[in-house]
Amino acid sequence: MKSIQNKSIEKWQPLKNEIFFTDLDNTIIFSYKHNIGIDKVNIEMYQGREISYMTQKTYRLLKQVAKKMLLVPVTTRSVEQYNRIDLGLGVLPYALVCNGGIMLENGKENKCWYQQSLMSVQSAQAELQKAFNLLEHDRRRIFELRFIRRLFVFTKCVKPQEVVCKLKKQVDLTVVDVLNNNNKIYVVPKTLRKGESIKRLKRYIEGKRILAAGDSEFDISMLQAADIAFAPKQLADKYNLTNNFIVMPEKRPLSDEILEYIVKYLE
Repeated sequence: MKSIQNKSIEKWQPLKNEIFFTDLDNTIIFSYKHNIGIDKVNIEMYQGREISYMTQKTYRLLKQVAKKMLLVPVTTRSVEQYNRIDLGLGVLPYALVCNGGIMLENGKENKCWYQQSLMSVQSAQAELQKAFNLLEHDRRRIFELRFIRRLFVFTKCVKPQEVVCKLKKQVDLTVVDVLNNNNKIYVVPKTLRKGESIKRLKRYIEGKRILAAGDSEFDISMLQAADIAFAPKQLADKYNLTNNFIVMPEKRPLSDEILEYIVKYLE
């Protein structure tokens, strides 16, 4: 496994328009189902319950990073789901939600961005509809079927790997990706990958160097598009991620390891 050599990292100097794109769930924040210790901060409430947390260390380090560079969350969450989160940073200048199909600028949806996203996924509509129809009649489905903002298809199923395998055989995989996260199933246009979204935002704000962090298959394109990428060892090994990757050993919560690394080399 290759990673950036220490000597090149030593030359890394903070840039005024450096951007840190980060996935949220299981990268920076963790659900109540994950054991991240007792030293944690509640950052998401839903129906009166605490459902997501950050470690105290991540909560503190994230503020340091946000002072040094532009911090941009990139998530498959909907606008409503994203707005439930309080990272302790106030309203961020930019956030990419719905896998980058929607851009929040100072907390408000950028309508032009969304219209451009709809245009970019137009060629995938037939395959998305096909996947929707297949899932609609799949008896393994245990959740409502959603066509999120006309951008991608989402639901939940039992035996998700079986469902994914079936879908992959019946849809055009040159047009859409079929992904799952535990029992959650997603069918996403390739033009709506996170990697494409961060390139769009980089052009939009004329950013320079890109840092990115993620933990799952959803994040691969974003990590590959970055100048410096942070990923857990398990993900890096599984997908043979090499160039420009800094692999985290995951001996502690992933968020702590990533942010400690960034803060150390920003000093």
